[in-house]
Amino acid sequence: MRIDRCLCVGVTFEALKKQADAASCSTVEELRCVAEFGTGCGLCRPYVREMLRTGETVFDRIITEVEDA
Repeated sequence: MRIDRCLCVGVTFEALKKQADAASCSTVEELRCVAEFGTGCGLCRPYVREMLRTGETVFDRIITEVEDA
């Protein structure tokens, strides 16, 4: 399984990483001020949080809010 984007908006985590780097965002909340993602189901939020923490933009595992907390 390859998880690499917000399904609701279709933006890739790679694109979000570039926006986060350009705006010096370190939290999901900061990134949501400059990028559109996570506005529907919200399933991408734990992946975006992990992306911001590790720099990883493609995931092969399921990440949930509970695991992410």
